[in-house]
Amino acid sequence: MSVSVSANEASTTSVSKKPSRRWRVVDIVVASVIGVACGVVFWAWGLAWTPLSGALTFTPGLSGLLSGGWLFAGVLGGLVIRKPGAALYTEVLAAVVSMLIGTQWGFSTLLWGVLEGLGAEIVFALFLYSSWRLHVALLAGAGAGVAVALLDTSFSSIAANSVEFKAVYAVSSVVSGIVLAGLLSWLATRGLARTGALSRFAAGRSAEARV
Repeated sequence: MSVSVSANEASTTSVSKKPSRRWRVVDIVVASVIGVACGVVFWAWGLAWTPLSGALTFTPGLSGLLSGGWLFAGVLGGLVIRKPGAALYTEVLAAVVSMLIGTQWGFSTLLWGVLEGLGAEIVFALFLYSSWRLHVALLAGAGAGVAVALLDTSFSSIAANSVEFKAVYAVSSVVSGIVLAGLLSWLATRGLARTGALSRFAAGRSAEARV
């Protein structure tokens, strides 16, 4: 009888520890803060894009290495909030904020933000929103990089360039997504968790458990 009770208690404990996928108020607030903050960075990155891309003209298409500067919001939001839709929400909000402040790309910024957010969101969904390790973050960054590579080489001024240019640009964008959006967001999440700033989130509790 005691064995049966223990088994039931263990089962109940296991179920109770399963993370909820429902958004809380704190999730919305923090995701919004991340999105707004990243939007300001997106805007500043847009100002730096012209001189930085000019410095990379020694290899046609290498300017794709700058793409990751607009991709990290979705990966960071997904890693911190760990709920379905977090990557998409933070990336889109960041795009909206940068668009409202004022960018040279106007309304297309929002469209790019939606698809870049989906690029990261799909990767988190493929792992069933249950794995947040480094390789998942890198793949999410790569997913966002693939999205921006397809968009830029098909619908922006880059589409008028040669196949070789677009190939280099696409590969550079994916690499940038992996490093700037994937790796740096993962490191930022770990850093925030260690400070205790994410104590109300699974990301913070998992860091405490490792310690």
